[in-house]
Amino acid sequence: MATGRYNFHPMPILDAHMLEFFSRSPEQTRRIGIRLGGLLEPGDVICLQGDLGAGKTTFAQGLAQGWGSLDAVSSPTFILVNQYRRADGGKLFHLDAYRLDSVPEAEELDLDSMLNEGALIIEWPERLGNLIPNDQLRIQLEHISEEHRRLGFRAHGKHYDKLLDEIRQSVVGG
Repeated sequence: MATGRYNFHPMPILDAHMLEFFSRSPEQTRRIGIRLGGLLEPGDVICLQGDLGAGKTTFAQGLAQGWGSLDAVSSPTFILVNQYRRADGGKLFHLDAYRLDSVPEAEELDLDSMLNEGALIIEWPERLGNLIPNDQLRIQLEHISEEHRRLGFRAHGKHYDKLLDEIRQSVVGG
């Protein structure tokens, strides 16, 4: 069913922990990120998966904007972690694990201290092995065509189920 600017399609297997969106433009992908970003709290973990060009950085830009970042958002591919700040002193960390060679190398990043200080966005989370907390919101971005993306949300943990419900209400109204 179409609702406003977003197309909402339930996942093939109904599951309260999952949600699927189809975005028709980078701006729409960013807007969905903005809605989620406005809900982020310190300690939140958002994992973004997808091939190169799937829209992970565009979505992360929306997350940071919705969260209230004072800083411009860019992909941290070459420096691994960007830190964004908010007027109230909040911190948002944006980790791109694409260039990590091993889990021991990832351990040096000290994810725990980041999570104690703020929220964490992780691109390429599969490269971090079991260093990522079990409770998280995982978003799979898939390139459908030049402008279209599929965003599959999967909540792990009650807090993230609640976030997913809030996104569902915010974007599709039900």
